[in-house]
Amino acid sequence: MKVLVVNCGSSSLKYQLINMESEEVLAKGLVERIGLKGSVLTHKVNGNKYVTEQDMEDHKIAIKLVLESLIDKDHGVIKDMNEISAVGHRVVHGGEKYANSVLIDAEVMKSIEDCAKLAPLHNPPNLVGINACKELMPNTPMVAVFDTAFHQTMPDYAYMYGVPYEYYKKYGIRKYGFHGTSHRFVSKAAADFLNKDVKKLKTIVCHLGNGASISAVNGGKSVDTSMGFTPLAGLMMGTRSGDIDPAVVTFLMKELNKTPEEMDAILNKKSGIAGISEISSDMRDIKKGVYEDNNDRAKLTYNMFHYRIKEYIGSYVAAMNGVDCLVFTGGIGENSNQNRHEICTDMDYLGIKIDEKKNDEAIGIDMDISAADSKVKVLVIPTNEELMIARDTKDIVTLLK
Repeated sequence: MKVLVVNCGSSSLKYQLINMESEEVLAKGLVERIGLKGSVLTHKVNGNKYVTEQDMEDHKIAIKLVLESLIDKDHGVIKDMNEISAVGHRVVHGGEKYANSVLIDAEVMKSIEDCAKLAPLHNPPNLVGINACKELMPNTPMVAVFDTAFHQTMPDYAYMYGVPYEYYKKYGIRKYGFHGTSHRFVSKAAADFLNKDVKKLKTIVCHLGNGASISAVNGGKSVDTSMGFTPLAGLMMGTRSGDIDPAVVTFLMKELNKTPEEMDAILNKKSGIAGISEISSDMRDIKKGVYEDNNDRAKLTYNMFHYRIKEYIGSYVAAMNGVDCLVFTGGIGENSNQNRHEICTDMDYLGIKIDEKKNDEAIGIDMDISAADSKVKVLVIPTNEELMIARDTKDIVTLLK
């Protein structure tokens, strides 16, 4: 079985074609600037890149070009589209309705549309991608894999906010959490790496990238996570503020005469690492500022980033009454030994100690970086959301046969 994984953004589209017998990625690529001038498709096979520059006015044209690339005589990997058994779609928000991935039908499409008000930047392009694939492949099963689904196991006292209950009933105001596909993949992969039953582990997963979140996974189920009603909550991120006193929002709106939309843009696109450092939203630039340029603002940003992560790790140890495994994933988590060092320093009271030599060697690979006397296993596990989506898609489609 070959599964096509599709992840649609507002003007972009990422894809992978995976052979589920071996879980080998046959081809993958990225379409950028959909609906804009200078549209480009970068298709990768066996380490080789094939670039197509062509205007793509909508996602249907983009997906059509992706499919043509997959069956191309020179750089294609399948003979025709009939070899694609199913399509798995990343969908950001499934609300409270979906705790698992589902086969897409009219009811599911309506639910994704209804959740668009909770994820206005993500769910609409997700829908556009699904509709484009359905039009081009009307007889191919489609599966929706929701970022929010994994966190639907959180208890009510963890996901509720201290606002009037009627707002929850009427508007769905609560913590939903995101990056769920990554947290699910990594927590299970960590258990497999340790040769342990995931149901018997208390795991804290740190998904650290330009967008970042932490989750507490007890017995394979999410019991809390740092992102909230939107992906703005939790850790300080590349351009997102993370947790702040909500009164700051109303204060600044009054002082600066900002509209809700303008304030939203400030908190989502002008804050976080970029806003504090005034250097960059990229952690690599911040580390250069710290280690090479002796820049005080970079140092402040660096310290704030790690301090927030330590706070969440400590609170989740308390929430689960212990932790067996701390896992780093995401672009920063997988590749930055310096960030992992800073986070794990002075955590020995919680039983968290790393072996610095192992930590230095763990760049983008599965690795145990725990010190010999660490009571908690500390791992680096690269995430693979696309494979998780493909696995869910395969499982659901197999049940149809």
